[in-house]
Amino acid sequence: MVLPAMPTKADLQRLRSLREKKNREALGLFVVEGEKVVAELLAAKFPFSEIYGTPAWPGYKTHGLTPEEMARASHFPTPSSVLAVGPLTRTPLAAGDLNRGLTLALDGVQDAGNVGTLLRLADWFALERVVLSPDCADLFSQKVINASMGSFARVRAHTAELATALVGLNVPVLGCDLTGDDVHELPALRDAVIVIGSEGRGLSAAVAALITRRVTIPRYGAAESLNAGVAAAIVCDNLRRRASRG
Repeated sequence: MVLPAMPTKADLQRLRSLREKKNREALGLFVVEGEKVVAELLAAKFPFSEIYGTPAWPGYKTHGLTPEEMARASHFPTPSSVLAVGPLTRTPLAAGDLNRGLTLALDGVQDAGNVGTLLRLADWFALERVVLSPDCADLFSQKVINASMGSFARVRAHTAELATALVGLNVPVLGCDLTGDDVHELPALRDAVIVIGSEGRGLSAAVAALITRRVTIPRYGAAESLNAGVAAAIVCDNLRRRASRG
C-alpha cells in the first residue's frame, strides 16, 4: 500500500538533512537507507514511522518515490530503492542495571564500523546491554546501523558517562588492555562489565581508574594489537564458555 500524499520538496530536504547528527538530534529522527539494512530491521520488527521506496523496492512502503526523488533524498552517491525513518530514542540506565548480567561498555570507540560490529557481537553472545560513552560514534548513524547487521534493533544500548556509571558497582569491571592478565585465566562470571577502549588511546584515564581487573589476549605472533571487535569477541567467548561450564 502506498499512501496518496506525495512527499514535498521540504520532505526530501528533511530526509537528506538526517545524515547530520545535529539534525537527527533536533528532529528526534534518524534514517537508514539500503535494501539489506531496511529488510533486516523490518525483520527485527523495528518500528519505522516512514518508509520511502521507489518502484524497484518490493516491500511495504508508506510513501512512493520516483528514482529522481530518491536521488534528492538519498545519503549515498548511488541511491538505493528504499529509505526508512525511525524515532531517535535514548533509554537511560536505571540504577543497578550494570550489576546484573554481562555489559559491554565502549569507552570512546569512535569508528562507526567498530561500534556496529560490537552491537552485533553483543547480540551474538546475548549480552544484557551495551553502554556507549558520549564520545563514541553516534549510535544512530547509518554506518553504525549498517555494521550492526540488524542487531541495532535487538540490543539494548545506552549512552552514559562511564566514569559515573562504573562507580560503586558490585560486579567485576574488566578492562581490555595489553598489560592485563591472561583472559583464559578468568573465573566463570555471569555478571560483569567488559570495557573496550578507543582504537587510538585505549582506556581513558577516568575509566581506567575504575577497572577492577585488566585482561589481555595472549599474543603469540608479532601483531601490535587487535581490532576492538575481535578483542571483545574473544573476551566474551571466554566468559560465556566458562559460565556455561560452571
